[in-house]
Amino acid sequence: MKSKEIKKWPQKILGNLALLKLALKDQRVPIFAKIFAGIIIGYALSPIDLIPDFIPIIGYLDDLIIVPLGIFFALKMIPKNILNEYKEKLEKANE
Repeated sequence: MKSKEIKKWPQKILGNLALLKLALKDQRVPIFAKIFAGIIIGYALSPIDLIPDFIPIIGYLDDLIIVPLGIFFALKMIPKNILNEYKEKLEKANE
């Protein structure tokens, strides 16, 4: 990965979490996608990790692997047309 891409990665994750938050409130999103999105948002914001952060190197792997993978799969569960609608909504809000 290039250094510019790495620097944008946290912003991208926060943006995707915002998309998932919108999905939780939408009745058009399937219930299993809402449940999975809720679990991922809760895990991302929770101070409790599967692997404690004080364990060197391995402690941060869950934050670097589990959360992004969970976000990826949660976004795949949301219909594309609804997801595109959320992206437009967030872009307008950020202008």
